[in-house]
Amino acid sequence: MNKLRVGMVGCGAIAVQKHLPALMKLSDKVEVVAFCDGNEQNTLKIAEKFNKNARLYTDYQEMVKDNDIDVIHICTPNVFHAPMAVAALDAGKHVMCEKPMAINSKEAKKMLEASKRSGKKLTIAYQNRFRKDSLLLKETCENGELGEIYVAKAHAVRRRGVPTWGVFMNKELQGGGPLIDIGTHALDLTLWCMDNYEVASVTGVTYNKLKNQNQANPFGTWDPETFNVEESVFAFIKMKNGATIYLEAAWALNTLDEREAMTTLSGTNGGAEMRRNKVTNTNELVFNGEMYGNLVETKLQDAAGIAYISPNEEKEEDREIGQWINAILEDKDPVVTPEQAYTVTRILEAIYESAETGKTIEFHELSIH
Repeated sequence: MNKLRVGMVGCGAIAVQKHLPALMKLSDKVEVVAFCDGNEQNTLKIAEKFNKNARLYTDYQEMVKDNDIDVIHICTPNVFHAPMAVAALDAGKHVMCEKPMAINSKEAKKMLEASKRSGKKLTIAYQNRFRKDSLLLKETCENGELGEIYVAKAHAVRRRGVPTWGVFMNKELQGGGPLIDIGTHALDLTLWCMDNYEVASVTGVTYNKLKNQNQANPFGTWDPETFNVEESVFAFIKMKNGATIYLEAAWALNTLDEREAMTTLSGTNGGAEMRRNKVTNTNELVFNGEMYGNLVETKLQDAAGIAYISPNEEKEEDREIGQWINAILEDKDPVVTPEQAYTVTRILEAIYESAETGKTIEFHELSIH
């Protein structure tokens, strides 16, 4: 079997910590042959660690012309996702792009159209779908064990966890704060489990009230003068079938209920809730319902896995990258389709628009599966 040849655009932390280690484990199927970054020193460092013979680029437009590349992974600030993905797709490359799909729906639609136009595969890196608890919850939903899911909550809340490195707080490069950073994961997970992408309306509010309370942040203090994105967001999403989703996303919020990339689902036959056990420091998946006239709960223990027992345990990024490569080799849809990611981006954009205008945003024309 000929190996897929992969090029990496963006040589920062997400490439080094997630994409490349997972790709290295698939050495029988893929080979990373090129690196691209605006900072030449970054490409030199990453090549030294992962492939000293890789070709190095500082211009992605030159990289996409490389006929020796089959697949491109994009790990850059959000504003660059769409132009890079469109260029790569039009050049005949399959593309995995880090989340979110793009900074707005117009840019995301360009990516979707480029994928259809080129016939090449496009996926967005929502790795939380591949956690053990997420996979079990999805299977439960597909089997109909929760019944009709008509109420859901998407959780992405940190008590203090403002990312003070990189460009996370740069609105021009990222498009927003915790909503587009971590809220996007919780929303994607919720919509995927519900298998419901038919949006009726979106109402949202944003806050930036704690910009001067920066001393207890584990990632270090930030400059209040440069904190120009929201610190927290809350939204109400109504679906066309009447189902509702409450979304909460915060880098800083005075609360003890911290949950990130988690969902709560309530159905006609039962419910399920992802939560964090602070005592055991593990994720929990708890199902609830009734049995013989009594209310019951069933808890999945150690839903996130126990890494210290098996240091070589397969991680969610391994499952994510593995299914992506197999989707290309076997010519099938990836688990995260561009249509699904486009809907997520449209909702994020609508939340920001609603927060800015104070109005509910109606989705008359959105109908994508």
